Amino acid sequence: MSKIAKKMNAAAAKVDRNKSYTLQDGVELVKGAAYAKFDETVDVAVRLGVDPRHADQMVRGAVVLPHGLGKEVRVLVFAKGEKEKEAREAGADFVGSEDLVAKIQEGWFEFDTAIATPDMMGVVGKIGKLLGPRGLMPNPKVGTVTFDVARAVKESKSGKVEFRVEKAGIVHAPVGKASFSSDLLRENLLALVDALVKAKPSAAKGTYIKKISVSSTMGPGVRLDIADVTAKL
Repeated sequence: MSKIAKKMNAAAAKVDRNKSYTLQDGVELVKGAAYAKFDETVDVAVRLGVDPRHADQMVRGAVVLPHGLGKEVRVLVFAKGEKEKEAREAGADFVGSEDLVAKIQEGWFEFDTAIATPDMMGVVGKIGKLLGPRGLMPNPKVGTVTFDVARAVKESKSGKVEFRVEKAGIVHAPVGKASFSSDLLRENLLALVDALVKAKPSAAKGTYIKKISVSSTMGPGVRLDIADVTAKL
């Protein structure tokens, strides 16, 4: 058995898959089960009581995590004139219009978030089929199509996370790094869950949050006690 397999088995042995852990214990367990040589990302998966096949049950939005993601976020902004200047002054890594569209059409995707002013969406629409599958298409619902580009850039840089429910009714989102303290991870996780609760569609019936689990990149999933988590919101 390889060293990696041994580490995986050792990490999995720490978790009781039939148990739901408190937020405190669950986060500490995830941190303790992270074994990779790199700083693993901590992800949260939330199963919601919605059917995303129906438009009125779609859950989508964004939240600025109080403690960020622990990584440098490369922000691209589609803008012209004064808004281009505003984006650069706010710290955007790449700013432009048709020139960036041409670059992306050639296969360049060295950025993590794309923001656009509303007047640029006609231009951006030309590469919608390239940006969409990668989750990079600017969208007004998550605040990435806006004339307030300075605010959008700063939020993205400080740890803004976009979320969208998948076909199976699950939302996946990062909440930090395994090197974060338990307190920082807990607060980031609560911010995400709170945003999901606030985004609950009026058409959703019955139990809304059905399952919450957290894991590091290489570590096992840890199920959290929903009542314990929601009581802290």
